[in-house]
Amino acid sequence: MKKENNNVIEANALTKRFGNVTAVNQITFSVNEGEIFGFLGPNGAGKTTTIRMLTGLLAPDSGDAFIDGVNVKRNPIKAKMKMGVIPEMGNVYVDLNAQQNIILAGRFYGLPMKELKKRANSLLEQFELYDRKDDPVRTFSKGMKQRVNIASAIAHNPEVLFLDEPMSGLDVQSQRLIRDIINQMNQKGTTIFLTTHNIEEANQLCARVAIINKGKIVVIDRPERLRRTFETTQSVEISFDKCIDDSLIGKGNIVNRVERLGDKWKLYTNNPDKLVKYLAKFAEDKDLTIVSMEICRASLEDAFVKFTESKSYDD
Repeated sequence: MKKENNNVIEANALTKRFGNVTAVNQITFSVNEGEIFGFLGPNGAGKTTTIRMLTGLLAPDSGDAFIDGVNVKRNPIKAKMKMGVIPEMGNVYVDLNAQQNIILAGRFYGLPMKELKKRANSLLEQFELYDRKDDPVRTFSKGMKQRVNIASAIAHNPEVLFLDEPMSGLDVQSQRLIRDIINQMNQKGTTIFLTTHNIEEANQLCARVAIINKGKIVVIDRPERLRRTFETTQSVEISFDKCIDDSLIGKGNIVNRVERLGDKWKLYTNNPDKLVKYLAKFAEDKDLTIVSMEICRASLEDAFVKFTESKSYDD
């Protein structure tokens, strides 16, 4: 297929079955050049199966995948030369040191050794690993191993980077560093395809997101537009100076649902104005001091929950 647009990643009716289970069912979408594209869905929705078909690790039962116009099934090597892949489970070699892992990955793409050593040292600096470059990766924390994993995947400066749950189980510092590096790569022109079930991660990084559920694409849009789809699902977050019972705060026909978030309460409502007035009177009646209170619009998480619960698409 000749590329006639600025779509760098294209899925055309991709389908994959495992026995009687259809993991991915006739999905079609495209990702623009230079875009950070989020692929969201609950566990078992088909995210990892999709990314494996797009990257040539798994052959679809039907349909086609294209990377920069190259058919992944017909020209897998040519397609793979254009991409870097960070799988859900890291694939670093723990008996090698950090520098050796990056150099080995670069050799797979035919980069000369002189260029590779310079590139490896630059990446180790960027990923804050240079001081540990000669240490076996087996001695690294999970977050450090993931940094080596990502550095190895981008040693050849890929046009497209696939990340499958890249920040799962990592500490906050590692998450922030990896998020910064994803943004830096994107600013230099790399197209990013990110699978995640971390809604806030997608909200911070992605220009567009697709939500997949039960093997089918439910919706594709910008996070802000998805959030606005459920604008009526607003909430008020409030905290008091004393502990209270949720059966008390949840009373009243203007409260649809109540969640406890640490020392705060989140009350969902269709009428935030009435709810704020109700809470002010509630605090006065109970001799409570309001420590903080904020009206929150619908979040991407609210939209995600609504869409993955929806039955508006064909089963």
